[in-house]
Amino acid sequence: MKNQNRYIVVFIVMMMFFTACGNDDYSPKPRAYFRIELPAKKYRLLDSIYPYTFEYPQYSVIEADNNEHADPTWINVEFPRYSGSLHLSYKPVTNDSILFQYFEDSRNFVNKHIAKADDIEPIIVNNTHHNVYGLIYDITGVGVASTYQFAVTDSVHHFLRGALYFNIVPNNDSLMPVIDFIKKDINHLIQTLQWKSLKQLPKKP
Repeated sequence: MKNQNRYIVVFIVMMMFFTACGNDDYSPKPRAYFRIELPAKKYRLLDSIYPYTFEYPQYSVIEADNNEHADPTWINVEFPRYSGSLHLSYKPVTNDSILFQYFEDSRNFVNKHIAKADDIEPIIVNNTHHNVYGLIYDITGVGVASTYQFAVTDSVHHFLRGALYFNIVPNNDSLMPVIDFIKKDINHLIQTLQWKSLKQLPKKP
């Protein structure tokens, strides 16, 4: 049954891969950047009450998502030096239909950026060692509010979505060195992501 669920996830991912937005006419423009000092890559392990663990940068801060609509398992990885925030929203998976809907919702969030995007490149995540499967969306465009998003699952119990935002007016040409820097941190987070038992979910107050 577990293998069957994974095949379903692979089908979903491939379907979204071929239906994702793209623009074949896009030509990269030459860019010039201000010099931005970037710290060395060092990571620490997040292993607490949440139903997932991963490694995150030492120059970032983990904060609970205080939005009134947030679940207790939602957190933000804050990058204070760069006014950046990776919003992580977790959902338990109860059946294949729910999982499909989560992926569809994630794709719809990405599609909201189509108007200002030059290109949206889907990247397949297939980590069989940690049972992490899904998609990364690399979104390019000067005025795009969220340039990097992902949606991943173990195909049975867990689903995690992430979206990178900056608390400034989008100007991704000048932000590109920072965006590329944090993209590597997000990729490392996904590569080190592991799932926990659903019994360890924190309860709502």
